Amino acid sequence: MSAQLFHNLVDQAKDALWALSSCVCQQSAKIKINGRTFKIIKILGEGGFSFVYLAQDEHSGRQFALKKIRCPTGSEGVKEAMREVEAYRRFKHPNIIRILDSAVVQDPDGEGKIVYLFLPLYKRGNIQDAINNHVVNGTHFSEQEMLRLFKGACEAIRAMHTYRAPVGASGNTSSNGPSARAPLPAQNLPRPAHHGDDDDDDDDDHRFPEPEGDADGGYSYDGSSVPLVTRKRPQDHDTVFDGDEEHSRLQEPAHTGETELVPYAHRDLKPGNIMISDEGAPILMDFGSAIKARIPILNRQQALVQQDIAAEQSTMSYRAPELYDVKTDTTLDEKVDIWSLGCTLFAMAYSHSPFENPQITEQGGSMAMAVMNAQYKHPASSAYSQRFKDLVDSMLKADPKERPDIHRVIEMTDEVLQSLA
Repeated sequence: MSAQLFHNLVDQAKDALWALSSCVCQQSAKIKINGRTFKIIKILGEGGFSFVYLAQDEHSGRQFALKKIRCPTGSEGVKEAMREVEAYRRFKHPNIIRILDSAVVQDPDGEGKIVYLFLPLYKRGNIQDAINNHVVNGTHFSEQEMLRLFKGACEAIRAMHTYRAPVGASGNTSSNGPSARAPLPAQNLPRPAHHGDDDDDDDDDHRFPEPEGDADGGYSYDGSSVPLVTRKRPQDHDTVFDGDEEHSRLQEPAHTGETELVPYAHRDLKPGNIMISDEGAPILMDFGSAIKARIPILNRQQALVQQDIAAEQSTMSYRAPELYDVKTDTTLDEKVDIWSLGCTLFAMAYSHSPFENPQITEQGGSMAMAVMNAQYKHPASSAYSQRFKDLVDSMLKADPKERPDIHRVIEMTDEVLQSLA
């Protein structure tokens, strides 16, 4: 076992014990960031390198999701984690989650750092939660409801696949990682949009800045769910990021007004990464695996690197076949997300990925082989239309060149919806 893996396991055990002990003792753990105390109510989810908690600001009582990423390697790990922050800020779309703020603090239990991401809380959970509820209750999505959610997720993916950066901007994070900036003075922070929540005027100086994109047709957070945070000049051990120079360069138009297409791929699309807003809209989240989509593979070494990255960051049962066995003299592209969308829609219909079928393993097969050969079947008892099945099948082609692009997927989704009207 490598030292890095050992440290990751130790860190995960600490977080798990922390979450468990707070439940057993019925006394929530607390953390202090920027002079503000946050109560950790419960754990919402966990990944290979992070935990997400339901957190509450003790001062205001507001709740939100707090993602905690341990970076035992110090600045290098922080730079990696902050790529996710930059990804959240880069894409502006109503169906893409907006980061409220982020902070970097010293790990009190080690020599590394901890990156905290403050995200809005979606009380309805994610699409995987909805799937699980249907399984428990013996129900299922209606075709219209399922396709409506699916289309919203596709719209979010289209924003990534058609991202345009100012000419000359790489669209990547800087080689030195994001740089910390002192926050704006509280009185200069834009105020979040409110919907009947006018009793908190005394707290205006402590609000998070308004999520980017509101002026561009994006959505505003409901006042009742915008958490509070004390704004102060960060210390070396306690830094708030309001953005960074690289992010500013990416978002501000070039002087020439010209842009270039820089497609990004999410690389970990699945029902658990699509939240459902209070209004029922799908909200794409978890950009830790997001990457510039088009990657030329010129030699075997590059192929193996991409294969390892995918194995680490992309969920196996939703991972595209070209990421299982990366070939040389090819170019990986945004079609990896189209495959994952197909798996996601299948899972919404039948409660599991096409390649999580027990028959595959019971017959001695492997998931990897099933994926690479696109071996799956719609259940014989399927109550969904043939047009729906054709839509799923169009995305689950082993050869990425045979898959439609995101524009065509949305067109086909509209066609199926129209046929159901």
